[in-house]
Amino acid sequence: MLMVISPAKTLDFDTAASCPLHTTPALLEHSAELIALLRQQSPAQLSALMSISDKLAVLNAGRYSAWKLPFDSVNAKPALLAFMGDVYEGLNAATLKPAQQLWLQDHLRILSGLYGCLRPLDLMQAYRLEMGTTLANARGKDLYAFWGDLVSDSLNQALAQDAEPVLVNLASQEYFRSVRPARLRARIVTPVFQDGKHGKYKIISFHAKRARGLMVRWAVEQSVNEPEQLKGFDSEGYAFDPAASGADIWVFRRAHED
Repeated sequence: MLMVISPAKTLDFDTAASCPLHTTPALLEHSAELIALLRQQSPAQLSALMSISDKLAVLNAGRYSAWKLPFDSVNAKPALLAFMGDVYEGLNAATLKPAQQLWLQDHLRILSGLYGCLRPLDLMQAYRLEMGTTLANARGKDLYAFWGDLVSDSLNQALAQDAEPVLVNLASQEYFRSVRPARLRARIVTPVFQDGKHGKYKIISFHAKRARGLMVRWAVEQSVNEPEQLKGFDSEGYAFDPAASGADIWVFRRAHED
């Protein structure tokens, strides 16, 4: 079983990493190609390209300029501990034990506009590049064209260790579009998280993002080996609803009091 999540816009490169181990991203040479393209953009162009403020554009132009190889524990940080945001608040990776971090290294991947596909302990340097960015490149008009089959092939490599491969999709639609299901040699299961009142349920973005991180946290704490075990997920009041679920779309609901 392999889970995938999205990255986050918010980063933490100030807090020291509570992780003695780290690895190198497998697709780093491709990241370097993107950095070379991004360095050609002025802050004003980056602002228009990414629909971000002038201040953020200047910040990220500086990040692209400072980006350099090789990565080490001084100039980079493990992805699992670098990303912040709703998913990562639910995951709360900083409190994981070393053995749990290693478990995630085998069972989790983070999809990324700049790095393609990251293992949790892969070092990364600060960046902002959303997967949906229309950045023209030698391979096509956007990042989906740039990454092509690379993300799917990277996932297949990780999934090959399982006799019955299953990919648990906990990523956003924007990021999961970088995966090509037809090329993936695995069953895809997608958990859906809904909140409701008076018997009416719907997806609330903030809660759903946090729930994705909570599920990853629950999986590592339970040392889940089979995807069916995820149906036991019960963090913060969620429960699997078989009546609302399909074979590969698993709905988890929680009711809120008035």
